[in-house]
Order: sequence, then C-alpha cells, then structure tokens
Amino acid sequence: MLIRVLRAGLCGTDLHLEGWDAWAAETVHPPQTIGHECYGEIVEVGKDVRSAHRVGQRVSVEGHQVCGYCRNCLAGRRHLCINTVGLGVNIDGCFADFVAVPAMNVWIQPDWIDPDLGAVFDPLGNATHTALQWPMVGEDVLITGAGPIGVMAAAIARHAGARYVVVTDLSDYRLNLASGAGADLVVNVQRNNLADCQRELGMREGFDIGLEMSGSPAATAELINNMNHGGRVALLGLPKEPYPIDWGKVITHMLTLRGIYGREMFETWYLMSSMLGTSDTLKDAVRSVITHRFPAADWQQAFTTARSGECGKVIMDWS
Repeated sequence: MLIRVLRAGLCGTDLHLEGWDAWAAETVHPPQTIGHECYGEIVEVGKDVRSAHRVGQRVSVEGHQVCGYCRNCLAGRRHLCINTVGLGVNIDGCFADFVAVPAMNVWIQPDWIDPDLGAVFDPLGNATHTALQWPMVGEDVLITGAGPIGVMAAAIARHAGARYVVVTDLSDYRLNLASGAGADLVVNVQRNNLADCQRELGMREGFDIGLEMSGSPAATAELINNMNHGGRVALLGLPKEPYPIDWGKVITHMLTLRGIYGREMFETWYLMSSMLGTSDTLKDAVRSVITHRFPAADWQQAFTTARSGECGKVIMDWS
C-alpha cells in the first residue's frame, strides 16, 4: 500500500539516527528516509492485495515487517520474528510525503481516531504490550521512566484496574504528565525514595508489578529493590550498555523478569483500539502525552524539542 503521511511521531530511535551515533552508523545504510510512527491515508493499493483495504481509508502503520515463514511467524508469534525489518531503520520510513508498506502492516482506523492519536499507536502499542503482561486488577504498579511510553503505561494501568500506580523519573515536567495521565503518586528520585512513598500509600509488601521504561541501570536496581516477593517485572527500556543485576534478590524473592519489544501483531492493536473505543478518559490521557506539534518543514525544531527532555510526545504534521 502507498500511504500519504498526515502525521508522524518522533521517537528516541529517530534521535539516535539523526544524531548518527555508533549504533546508527552500524545499523543504517544511507541514503535512507527515517521515521516509523505514522498515520495517514491510503492512496494506492497493490494489485495483489486481497484484504478489505481501499483508497481513502485512514490508517496507522505497524513498523515491524516480518518474514512470514520462520518458526515464530508460522506459529502466529510475529512479534518474535527473527528476520524482522524495521521501517525507518532498515528500510525507508515515514518522514516523507508518502510511505509504502505491506498491506498486513496497515491498521484501519475508525473515524473517531484523530490524526494525532493515530500517529501514536506505535508507542501506545509498546506501552500496552508492556503493561498488560499480567492482570492488573487490584495490584500495586511501579513504573520507572516517565517518557511518553511510561506515561501512557500509567494511563493503561489505571484503566486496567490497578490499585496504586506510582511513576518515577528525574524530570518534574514528565512526572507532571504522568500525574495528569492517572498516576496516584509521582516520585522524583533525586529528592525522594520509594520506601517513603510506599509508607505514604500504606503499602507494606512492595509492588506487585514493575514496568521498567527508562533503560537506566539505577532505575532498574531501584525497581527490583522495591518489588514484593513473587513480583512480576516487564522491561521495555533499552540500556545504552550492559549493566549488573542483583540476581541474588531476583532468585530469593522469586521475581519474574520479562523483556518486551514492540507490539504483539496484531493482538496489541486490537487491545489498543478496544480500550480507546470504550473509554474517553483513556483517550484523553493518551492525547495528553502529545505536548508539541510542528509542521514537517520545522523538523529541526521538532528534533531539538524532543532532545530537550522538556516535552512529552512530539508530532510532525505532514498534511
């Protein structure tokens, strides 16, 4: 399918690529268009497409393109495909007027999904995939990292019935976003510690579920130190380099650690659409993560804003 791009979201991956760090230089083979979070309109359908997609439909795009024939793909676990190709990383992406993607990667959006909301389905999918690893009803949830995905995870945890949702970060700006999205308590770990916060909430046994969204070794250690025995931890944040884990505590406290990458294709997409379609509160919370919008021509200002840390989600308007 050929998609006319209407909105595109800026991701931390894009910052690495635009900054051309060591990972970018090793991964990308220029010239190449970057960008992988987008919402747009179908303008052309390939002649061999047999699905119900048609010209004029508004869609979001799943950026992971899978092979379809490896063991995991054949078993329906496409998010685990060993041959995954990343839109805007391994192939041309969506920071352009048009982007071509396989029909199976196109998610048709209903009319009530506005372009901005449609543009954040990729990171919202990461948050949903991470947050819903285990049942949350009545559980105490700790989220380390109040970037856009961490904030959206707080909104999902609240929607899913968690008892307490606590979010940590170093940025008061982003912690305020988490509070607005539904967190019961936000903690700047430069000034406060989680043990005191647990006492403030009347918690006696630690957190039941931990969502690590920062990639920070210090945050991961703090999370593990504050989990209840038998606690379950989902790790989405990517670290810059390897770091030690207190495996003695993981073992003796019988913690479960699970790495998360991307979205389940396409179960996570169904869950996102279903939750948003039944809760205006959740829709508003997710929209609140979008703090800055720029015309595509002002892409340099968009990147500068995203690098500043004084922002939530940054969206570029290609319409």
